[in-house]
Amino acid sequence: MLNIYICEDNDNERDYLSQLIKNIILIEDYDLNFACATADPYELLNIISTDNNTGLYFLDIDLGKDIDGLLLAQKIRQYDQRGFIVFVTTHSEMSRLTFQYKVEAMDYIIKDEPKKINDHIHQCIIVAYQRYCSPSNNYQNIYRLTSGEKEFCINFDEIYYFETSENIHKVILHAQNQILEFQAKLKEIEPELDKRFCRCHRSFIINTDKISDINLKERTITLTNNDIVLASKTGIKKLLPSC
Repeated sequence: MLNIYICEDNDNERDYLSQLIKNIILIEDYDLNFACATADPYELLNIISTDNNTGLYFLDIDLGKDIDGLLLAQKIRQYDQRGFIVFVTTHSEMSRLTFQYKVEAMDYIIKDEPKKINDHIHQCIIVAYQRYCSPSNNYQNIYRLTSGEKEFCINFDEIYYFETSENIHKVILHAQNQILEFQAKLKEIEPELDKRFCRCHRSFIINTDKISDINLKERTITLTNNDIVLASKTGIKKLLPSC
């Protein structure tokens, strides 16, 4: 999932940007997470330091702190090398500095043109999401699916497991903060995943990074979200070759 962050020290402008972006997410019906709107650049850095997701960042230049938006963008790049950075500021004269700081900004939006701000932010969200979900992207390992009429892009790191649904020709994906049912078969999904995933049972594909415990007697696997899935003899052998 693509996370959206705002760092803006002006309360009114931060609230305006937040509401604008939330409205755009609703209009476009994208699988986006509005993760944070803060005046404190250190709060933002603390959040992304423990998050493996790619982010879309809307940053003011003058933050009234010991670091400005340009230096904040540099620090963001230490955690999120593929993130999308957009500067929203009154300082048009500082646009050239984005090249000197080598932060690869996606856009530089000037605040004194309200109508253009709305249009630019809307386009930034559309383009960032399309690039993030593109099959040719190099941002991270992502599983793409359509559930209902909505497209989802799920980071492999967020996935616990897939299971066959009681509904014919459908699969249920269990991920952080969401459970999605979609049209597919496990045998079709397997080739689209990387080596961290294992078909432990005819009805389950698990993310082995999410294993908490393996019960050999019961042939069950407990995952880090406390869900328990079945494992066949063959599945156990795949996970524990010595057994």
